[in-house]
Amino acid sequence: MTSGTTGRYRAPAGLLRPLALCDGVRVAFTGRAGGVSSEPFGALNLSAGVGDAPTAVASNRDLVLRALAPEVARLAWLRQVHGTTVLRVSDSPGITQPAAAGQAPAADAAYTDVAGVALGVLGADCAPVLIADPLARVVGAAHAGRPGMAAGVAAALIAAMTRAGAEVTRMRAIIGPAICGRCYEVPASMRAEVEAAVPGSGCTTRNGTAGIDLRAGLRGQLARHGIAEIADDARCTAESAELFSYRRDGTTGRFAGLIWLTPR
Repeated sequence: MTSGTTGRYRAPAGLLRPLALCDGVRVAFTGRAGGVSSEPFGALNLSAGVGDAPTAVASNRDLVLRALAPEVARLAWLRQVHGTTVLRVSDSPGITQPAAAGQAPAADAAYTDVAGVALGVLGADCAPVLIADPLARVVGAAHAGRPGMAAGVAAALIAAMTRAGAEVTRMRAIIGPAICGRCYEVPASMRAEVEAAVPGSGCTTRNGTAGIDLRAGLRGQLARHGIAEIADDARCTAESAELFSYRRDGTTGRFAGLIWLTPR
């Protein structure tokens, strides 16, 4: 799917259509369509922590699982807290679908070397960052909003994957849909603070005000840590009606970025 650092993910039609990130590794990004949630969470909300009916969330997660089967046997979710904690997902069925908000472990990144387990991170303006070492067969997913990016959640995931046997020179990454710098307006003091932590993330919005470019900041972080192959789903959540956006809609659902190892 990628070529150098200019790869682009093509948005799928329908519920979702997995694409190959590299040998033995698949990724997908869900959208709003195809689920059972009522407004304002309609329709494929995958978050159990935004006020949606638990039965609807469970049904939506089951729809995604069935869409990925038989290649994927289970989904692993997190209770995201805008931090840098990274968890390992093993063969044990601990971090799996379905899970209520209070049951999922608090973390913002996970990795695994188990085939058939899809790691899921949720967003509605924050960026899903999906990383793989196809030779070591280790994959990871991080939820990177402004606080997590500034704190270094992507770097924490890379470090955890490296300790598990991956090598950064072999890693491939894709940054999923996120609010773009033209839309992400913040106070000037916040832009300066984030830019100091993540060089290249500060920007100017289409209105000429201070902004943050999550994608530029994350690409810079990944590159500085040695990842050369970085692809993008360049859709802006605030501009794309097929995606959830907290900035645009307020109370709303969450889409997922998913990554998994295929069976050998």
